[in-house]
Amino acid sequence: MKTKDVEKLYAEYILPTYKQNGICLVKGKGARVWDLEQREYLDFFPGWAVSGLGHCHPAVVNALKTQSRKILHISNNFLNIKQAELAREIVKNSFPAKVFFCNSGAEALDGAVKVARKFGAASGRYEIITLKKSFHGRTFAGIAATGQDKVKEGFQPMLEGFRYADMNDLESVRQQVTPKTAAILLEPVQGEGGVSTATQDFMQGLRRLCDEKNMLLMVDEVQTGMGRTGRMFAYQHYGLEPDVMTLAKSLGSGVPIGAFVVHNRLGALMGPGSHGCTYGGNPLVCAAGLAVFKAIKKGGLIEKTKKLGDYFGAQLEALKKRQPVIQEIRGLALMRGLALSVPGAPIVEKAAQKGLLINCTQETVLRIMPPLIVTRKQIDRALYILEQVLLESR
Repeated sequence: MKTKDVEKLYAEYILPTYKQNGICLVKGKGARVWDLEQREYLDFFPGWAVSGLGHCHPAVVNALKTQSRKILHISNNFLNIKQAELAREIVKNSFPAKVFFCNSGAEALDGAVKVARKFGAASGRYEIITLKKSFHGRTFAGIAATGQDKVKEGFQPMLEGFRYADMNDLESVRQQVTPKTAAILLEPVQGEGGVSTATQDFMQGLRRLCDEKNMLLMVDEVQTGMGRTGRMFAYQHYGLEPDVMTLAKSLGSGVPIGAFVVHNRLGALMGPGSHGCTYGGNPLVCAAGLAVFKAIKKGGLIEKTKKLGDYFGAQLEALKKRQPVIQEIRGLALMRGLALSVPGAPIVEKAAQKGLLINCTQETVLRIMPPLIVTRKQIDRALYILEQVLLESR
């Protein structure tokens, strides 16, 4: 079978909700992938940051093999050793909390919205303030929470109860607070929104505002979590604890798992019957999640990510000086955005032709998120390809 054959199958049988780039990936190892014609690529945007440990990390593969020989799925009405152990691992690395497991970041977001509404129900509060240019998933709650009109087109009326403020503008957030506001929700680094990073003053101000108004501070760590920014979770850069946190993507490093984490200070807010998920936290995906935590710790990947992130950032700044089309370098550690003065899509396409996979968001921002196991040599190679593309695009 050739790539053209696969494209024909897609045309006949797959709902066309994604823009296809004509590459059929069939194999991955670490930061490298191969297509059906055996062309090799450096994957610096692995599965929308799902493969945080790179493709087919041995620890994750072995955990899946071992668990698959025992039991794949059990009902959440029964006790599940792997689920309990993974919840403990998440809490040990974050804040005192209880964890609910689901299958995706969008489902985790839906759960967080329910937590906020449950929290505010007694006082008649249900509104949630989110940020413009945010992205919180494709469910109805997710697109309603997202501060971008393009994801809502054709799906009105929206789920009510969301108000939108500006990133890094505390006064803008204050202006959106009403007697019905129950929570503030944000991504510490907006991935789809152009890799914009929350400032220290902004995050600290949000925490104080929530404490002052008895509101929840909820952080969407679906893309930033599991070491991506040089801390296990991005909120840890700001010296605070959220009330609710959502996780997914790199939590399973390739298998579908999500979670929302509810601080113990909220008490028994969500009791039996308040939420559910048939497949959520089954033994297979939780075994993978445990392997991810183990691999991060055993490999010292948080500290390595900090160091590689510093190197990556410095090299990007040097590239910016040589290539005036780059206007700004954004992000933290191994979550970077290059704001350009030209459209980014053609550059992404040309980079792929030369063996580098990256992403474009907000039309002019290149989003580059290599796996935590990336090497300095691979970073250098990726930057060489990118510079060649930029030179050819002048």
